[in-house]
Amino acid sequence: MSDILKHECGIAMVRLLKPLEFYKEKYGSAFYGVNKMYLLMEKQHNRGQDGAGFASIKLDTKPGERYISRVRSIQQQPIQDIFAQINERINKELTQNPEYNDDVALQKKNIPYIGEVFLGHVRYGTFGKNSVESVHPFLRQNNWMHRNLIMAGNFNMTNVKELFKNLIDLGQHPKEYTDTITIMEKIGHFLDDSVSKIYKKLKKEGYNKNECSPLIAERLNVAKILRRAAKNWDGGYAMAGLLGHGDSFVLRDPAGIRPAYYYQDDEVVVVASERPVIQTAFNVEFDDVKELDPGHAIITKKSGEVSIKQILEPLERKACSFERIYFSRGSDAEIYQERKELGKLLMPQVLKSIDNDTKNTVFSYIPNTAETSFFGMIETVEEHLNEKKTQAILDGKGGLSAETVIDILSERPRIEKIAIKDAKLRTFITEDSSRDDLVAHVYDVTYGVIKPSDNLVIIDDSIVRGTTLKKSIIKMMDRLHPKKIVVVSSAPQIRYPDCYGIDMANLETLVAFNAALELLKDNNKYHLVEEVYKKCKAQVNLEDKDVENFVKEIYDQFSPEEISKKIAALLSDESVNAKVEIIFQPVSNLHKACPKNLGDWYFTGDYPTVGGNRVVNRAFINFYEGNKERAY
Repeated sequence: MSDILKHECGIAMVRLLKPLEFYKEKYGSAFYGVNKMYLLMEKQHNRGQDGAGFASIKLDTKPGERYISRVRSIQQQPIQDIFAQINERINKELTQNPEYNDDVALQKKNIPYIGEVFLGHVRYGTFGKNSVESVHPFLRQNNWMHRNLIMAGNFNMTNVKELFKNLIDLGQHPKEYTDTITIMEKIGHFLDDSVSKIYKKLKKEGYNKNECSPLIAERLNVAKILRRAAKNWDGGYAMAGLLGHGDSFVLRDPAGIRPAYYYQDDEVVVVASERPVIQTAFNVEFDDVKELDPGHAIITKKSGEVSIKQILEPLERKACSFERIYFSRGSDAEIYQERKELGKLLMPQVLKSIDNDTKNTVFSYIPNTAETSFFGMIETVEEHLNEKKTQAILDGKGGLSAETVIDILSERPRIEKIAIKDAKLRTFITEDSSRDDLVAHVYDVTYGVIKPSDNLVIIDDSIVRGTTLKKSIIKMMDRLHPKKIVVVSSAPQIRYPDCYGIDMANLETLVAFNAALELLKDNNKYHLVEEVYKKCKAQVNLEDKDVENFVKEIYDQFSPEEISKKIAALLSDESVNAKVEIIFQPVSNLHKACPKNLGDWYFTGDYPTVGGNRVVNRAFINFYEGNKERAY
């Protein structure tokens, strides 16, 4: 999208089910798991790039041998930095100890990062500071192997305050007030409790302390631990964890908000946030990769036994539609078709906007992630032109000259690459006018393809804040002197904050919200702002289940078309000569295009968990009071 919208995280987990010697013999390297993790993480780098982390566990090590390795980075290219460090360490060990080269047992014993269980994470920090200490995976250490917990997740919780208080009530003293630490400590508490209970039971059965350790690993019920820990979580999450002795899990939220996919054969279990990265990394087919059901966890025991367990009662499925529109890789077979359909469904509105004058209209897209929707839009233009050509020939009743027929058949959509992003310009000048001038030149345009009689139709993934459109894109399009600029959003109007992993925490940054406020002023209804504020304040002390989304009342006063028209006015000014129109996808069309992913709370205000309504009301209170804090 032209406005960069940051996403929380992507996860990758690999569990090797055979001894490392197997991978050395079959694939030529005991580093098979490390190599696959690099592919999985690099293929998900579109999901977040200000931090990345990697952790591994070696199975069946002797006491005194290091069995957990972790590396994290917040360098400009964090994934590359992580694996450069890993590669350097491995090469150093192999160079200094040539005897390791052909001995897998020595490699496993002496070289870090080589193991059987791996967890990776790419991160954009929306909660907490962007320091290396904030980068996943997080590690909860203990001398008891079973109590070591490594965690990473793609998530945000709406009820961190409640969860934090739960930990205090349990007698803990959390070191940070973040949802990641809170969740890890909650799981850690019940992990400790389970280990202690199993140990006491084994002692009663007559086992000595040394004999207890492997039996604890066998008897530990990961599903039960997760059920106890997660019973009052409210948010969207795909939560991955490794236990020190080798058990692993990935748990998905009960509404299926955050995505999780898995693949399993007799050699490996792999879980990731996106299906095509697994397909590519392991060269498997679409149907081989399964979606983890909402409220369920995929659990792999140290023994290699794999099971899918229901942890929480599934809610109505509200998988995030932004994953389909923007965040997930467009190479997924389903997502590719959905994005094309989003473009197709917009064409009736576009044709109406240009008075069906395709001959004098140029079609393009911005940014590159809108390309697939653009293809769908153009297919529909071609279908429209084919109908038009057929009718023109039929109307001629056989009396058309060859020249006329050629002229009719020659009409086709005018497709041009209009906008080119030269570079990510750093706004190193803080003075407003200078910074704005830099922003205005983020994109360059192609000259000489637009006539003054042309319409210019540009499709975008979505319009969030509209900043880049206003300060850069529309003004640069206007330099080409079209008579009309039509900006088409493949997503509906973004009206509400997200609280489940996308960095949209404040109402006042959303251009649709600002348009609604301007319309209230225009229609002498701005008093509704104070009325909604009072209703939101009145709910502050209610339980989440009793809280309503009163911010909807701001939008209910106007039609989507009225808000779109006002957005167009806000994003263009007197310096723009062309007429500007903005077309948004109707929510009903979004549901048609993405029938399996109906999560639409940022468009409709219909939050899938009870904590969502509290977040949107808090965002409105913050706006009204001039408080710039996050709403969650």
